Amino acid sequence: MYDSFNNRRSFLCNGSQSIAITALASVLAQKSFANDNKEKSKPKKIRAKRVIQISLVGGLSHLDSFDYKPELEKFHGKKLLTDKVPDTFFNQVGLIRKNDWEFKQRGNSGLYISDLFPNIAKCADDLTIIRSMVSDSANHTPALFIENSGFNSNGFPSMGSWISYGLGSENANLPVFIVLPDGRGEPNGCASNWSNGFLPANHQGVIFQSGNQPLKNLYPAKSRSNAEEIDSLDFLNQLNATHLSGFPGDTNLAARIKSHEMAAKLQLSVPEATTISNEPMHIQNLYGIHRPETSVCAQKCLLARRLLERGVRFVQIYSGGPIAGSPRASWDAHENVKENHSAEALKIDQPVAALILDLKQRGMLDDTLVLFTTEFGRTPFAQSSSTTIGTGRDHNKYAFSVVMAGAGLKNGTTYGESDPVGWKVATNPVAWHDFHATVLHILGIDHEQLTFYHNGIQRRLTNVHGNIIQNILA
Repeated sequence: MYDSFNNRRSFLCNGSQSIAITALASVLAQKSFANDNKEKSKPKKIRAKRVIQISLVGGLSHLDSFDYKPELEKFHGKKLLTDKVPDTFFNQVGLIRKNDWEFKQRGNSGLYISDLFPNIAKCADDLTIIRSMVSDSANHTPALFIENSGFNSNGFPSMGSWISYGLGSENANLPVFIVLPDGRGEPNGCASNWSNGFLPANHQGVIFQSGNQPLKNLYPAKSRSNAEEIDSLDFLNQLNATHLSGFPGDTNLAARIKSHEMAAKLQLSVPEATTISNEPMHIQNLYGIHRPETSVCAQKCLLARRLLERGVRFVQIYSGGPIAGSPRASWDAHENVKENHSAEALKIDQPVAALILDLKQRGMLDDTLVLFTTEFGRTPFAQSSSTTIGTGRDHNKYAFSVVMAGAGLKNGTTYGESDPVGWKVATNPVAWHDFHATVLHILGIDHEQLTFYHNGIQRRLTNVHGNIIQNILA
């Protein structure tokens, strides 16, 4: 469980533990690089102050969750009628397969959501579903990069890093951008998914792990007197200042020094923020903390809410770890959608729904943006031989769904459509650049103005693209 720490291990692997408690003044004075152009990057209306993203790694089947296609049952067992051979990952085009879960209209809005997510379905009136997402890749690693950074290769800043750069910190005691990975491992591409890229290094996502020590090596191995600490810190500050003066403009070195400076603050702020056992029992039960099947995700979702309350700008939760393996540790349902998605949904359905409800009852949903995303969808035809109805589905970059909730959105609505069987987008295609532009807009940032000069180019999260999805905005 994310809880207060009992084991105080050395702060730095190289043994220089005194860095862990260095001067705090520079942390308090830390300033976002974007403050210099904050006026030009912010329009008049700011709807959200913070973001939480739940990223489903592997490819959630939109056809079995948020995109109801009655025609799938009609065409079940028949061949897909197309002039071109479908471009999929494994190039196995079986017969069309109907959805494995029943869809129902939910709430006053009547949104169609399947029984795969019964608890999230109860939040229908607070959801905005985009059913016309498209991606440039049907391969997990580049597709994850596109989802996170807008580019299909590593080395570019993630959306969380751009938001950190654009908005800065509300709490100098905690990182601006925190990542809560799946306990089974990191997704394909690992830290490249939350990289700062060419932005200053202090904007990279900071991983908090499960267990009683979310941050490794946070505490010194031995306690020392205050006088010893003060003398050590004075000497260390002199060394750091001298070393930094020899490398003017080296943001990586400056960020490393600042990360050591922040460590002193983290020794106090992290235990307080991560002690979820202090939450009332009815809140713990709401999230499913004490249910074995939901405990891991419940801890992450509850921790995420606590971090947002304390001024963290962007929290990213991963559902799904490395691709491949048996059984799979992600949503990559090549073999059997029913088995895979049932197991994965059981882990997250209650905690994610509880997060939305908890934010709402605290009044935080009004200025928090919740994102429920996946890198691509899955095919309407089975991944099998051309004459059989297999149990799995392949990757589909041509149509999939993402869900949003919270600040600045029209609640209980959908946007865009896929074709009758959910193979390709039929109306209002939404690329990741459009999605990113819309998220920044809701945060009060003009995606065309939030730039960073790199290698002769004014770089943007949205590159040279991006259209705000006006129809989903309140």
